[in-house]
Amino acid sequence: MSNLNDELQTKVDNLLVLLKSYGSAAVAYSGGLDSAMLAKAAQLALGDKAVAITATSASLAAGELDEATDVAVQIGIEHRIVQTNEFENPDYLANAPDRCYHCKFELFREVGRLAEQLGLAVVIDGSNSDDGQEHRPGTRAARELKVLSPLAECGFVKDEIREVAAHWGIAIHDKPATPCLSSRIAYGQAITIERLEMIDAGERFLREHDLQPLRVRYHEGDVARIEVPLEALPKFVEPRFRKTVVDKLKAAGFKYISLDLEGFRSGSLNKILPADVLELAKRSK
Repeated sequence: MSNLNDELQTKVDNLLVLLKSYGSAAVAYSGGLDSAMLAKAAQLALGDKAVAITATSASLAAGELDEATDVAVQIGIEHRIVQTNEFENPDYLANAPDRCYHCKFELFREVGRLAEQLGLAVVIDGSNSDDGQEHRPGTRAARELKVLSPLAECGFVKDEIREVAAHWGIAIHDKPATPCLSSRIAYGQAITIERLEMIDAGERFLREHDLQPLRVRYHEGDVARIEVPLEALPKFVEPRFRKTVVDKLKAAGFKYISLDLEGFRSGSLNKILPADVLELAKRSK
């Protein structure tokens, strides 16, 4: 295991000092890379005064909760699970460009309630300095509920988080980003359990064929838009594989199957948002 460079080691040291200053903390822990690295840092700084809390709902992809539990065990941090009820909120189900705000508000509220019951001083999340470059309405929810973002405060960017996670031996240090399934549904198309199950089934099938990172996006009319790395596009030309993909996704509920020739792009549904929506979101952070 190679050592971190001096600049990054200083950031890690500053992060541990900051976390220790909280006295105790609840980590909003999705099981993704950022929150896993933060959970490990919190465990190092606070010991048993740090608790990782994972929110679960229908928007969580199959297998993600099990993996989050396994990683928490590896990290050595206490792990709790809370159920969120964003599907009871019509504003969330409507899937406007501020959908993430309604989801995160519910998530942070439930994590905060459990943190209060456990006597933990603060709730912290894995937001980092790179997140400010993207459309993230959930940032407003974090601010309103006084959730702290120590990785961002200490100036960590995504590549540094990945490097530290690898240095600490966290199993998912090379895991691609896995946002909630609702983020695959085009804005304006209602979020339903059925549509999330369609997306999850499609992505699980494609992952089984070593396609990663990937997204199966849902568009109006039960259209699937598949995003995979550019180098994987030729795989879909092979007749047997192409037919299998079509058959599997139609069996999942899609009526039309399309392959995005631009390849995988994280947050591609945000690219078509009007400029005034993006500017409003940026001002609200």
